[in-house]
Amino acid sequence: MLGMRQAGMANCGKHFPGHGHVAADSHTDVPVDPRPLAEILLDDARPYEWLSTSLASVMPAHVVYPDVDDKPAGFSAAWLQDILRARLGFTGAIFSDDLSMAGARTLAGRELGYAEAGVLAMNAGCDLVLLCNQSLGKGEPLDALLDGLLKARDAGAWLPDSVSERRRLDLLPQTEPLAWDDLMRDPAYLRALDRL
Repeated sequence: MLGMRQAGMANCGKHFPGHGHVAADSHTDVPVDPRPLAEILLDDARPYEWLSTSLASVMPAHVVYPDVDDKPAGFSAAWLQDILRARLGFTGAIFSDDLSMAGARTLAGRELGYAEAGVLAMNAGCDLVLLCNQSLGKGEPLDALLDGLLKARDAGAWLPDSVSERRRLDLLPQTEPLAWDDLMRDPAYLRALDRL
């Protein structure tokens, strides 16, 4: 994280609250982690508490944790607003994970469209939504997402807010990065390199 900051880049912690206790791949399935909240907070989510002021952004998992919510973490206000922001003190931006993944396209056994998934993520507390690897051809999925988000906004299904906009802008570089040769001689960078 320090090296990225020195190079003028923001960082992202993922996948909140944790992805390590499920076997299913959220690219192709909807993983479910049945552990109780207390166990998840003491184990997987622990780094988010002590990194909450250092992380520029966080990406939630497309995993269902039924002890907290029946929706994947990226669609859950309980996970994003109540736990990540209020309980763990995270103030940075929240990215959705890729909305084209199966873990983001299925909710309660029903397939979601990209825009519907985007609206759910934004209403749950995501500041940005991602739709990856969909620009081949004429990029219709991207257009459908953007058009759907605009229609949903105009219909009042989600509303942009200034705090979310500030978090998005804070991801942009705030300072000039160190030049490569200067970075290679920087004492903090060299200490970090030694630790690796």
